[in-house]
Amino acid sequence: MEQEFFEQRTDLSRLNSAVEQIKANLGKIVVGQHDAIDLLIAGILADGHILIEGVPGIAKTLTAKLIAKSINAKFSRIQFTPDLMPSDVLGTSVFNPKTVEFEFKQGPIFGNIILVDEINRAPAKTQSALFEVMEERQVTIDGYSHKMQEPFIVLATQNPVEHEGTYRLPEAQLDRFLFKIEIKYPSLEEEIAIIAQQHQQKTADQLAEVTAVLNAEDIIALRAQVRSLHVEPKLLEFVAKIIHETRSNKSLYLGGSPRASLAIVNSAKALAAMKGRDFITPEDIIWVGPAVLRHRIMLTPDKEMEGVTPDEVVAQIIQKIEIPR
Repeated sequence: MEQEFFEQRTDLSRLNSAVEQIKANLGKIVVGQHDAIDLLIAGILADGHILIEGVPGIAKTLTAKLIAKSINAKFSRIQFTPDLMPSDVLGTSVFNPKTVEFEFKQGPIFGNIILVDEINRAPAKTQSALFEVMEERQVTIDGYSHKMQEPFIVLATQNPVEHEGTYRLPEAQLDRFLFKIEIKYPSLEEEIAIIAQQHQQKTADQLAEVTAVLNAEDIIALRAQVRSLHVEPKLLEFVAKIIHETRSNKSLYLGGSPRASLAIVNSAKALAAMKGRDFITPEDIIWVGPAVLRHRIMLTPDKEMEGVTPDEVVAQIIQKIEIPR
């Protein structure tokens, strides 16, 4: 009986094979960024939207496009600009003189993988157009609801250093992103590898080398597997304690919502599945914690002045809580 208990309850071989193939696809072009790539894949498996932040020129958009190219599904790219209107994203009703009726013309948001480039360049009116579709997977136009096809993933990029002509994302919108991935500058060795790789590149089209690994139906099936993973009650309690502590921490003005608790559990399941396990561990929770919380918590003004980062506060909170074993 004991032997049966420890046997793998879920066959994760298809999922692990797909993850390795996607990583191999990205490895052909993107140098380093292993943690960011793991988070991107985990976010897709956990059915979440992802915000990618980093300075210009470090392959934020390229990485998102490579992920999309690895999945055989409908891909849309929307470049957010200050003059973009909600109808440019969602679509609009157009009068058809033949039928003497208004017909709804879908906007670029209707797809499976949506890349929103420079999301903070559009004003609040256009950003708010994403509220309903990101949470409820539907768009309501002229009193009619239009459902999104599954899977529906928003990959958004933003630049943290340039503030001219940008609009801060409201907290309600940030909370709809499962992860905020911060992409850093490459190390010296990685930069040398990037230059050498580009020098040896024979074709101008880098994306031509990338082939699709999964289709939309595969993503839906793998997500169902991830949802079925086992979670010990003491680990659910561990997650709840972390989020509860963010709400009473003296360094924070705003703590995590229940959506943050669910995000940690779901993304920890995805990470465990990627590692070939059908159960999550405290290490999975600790690893995804910063990516789930860094955009959901707000530092107090004095802590911001001191240069404290959200990741440092999250690390301090987790250290204070006893890790279940």
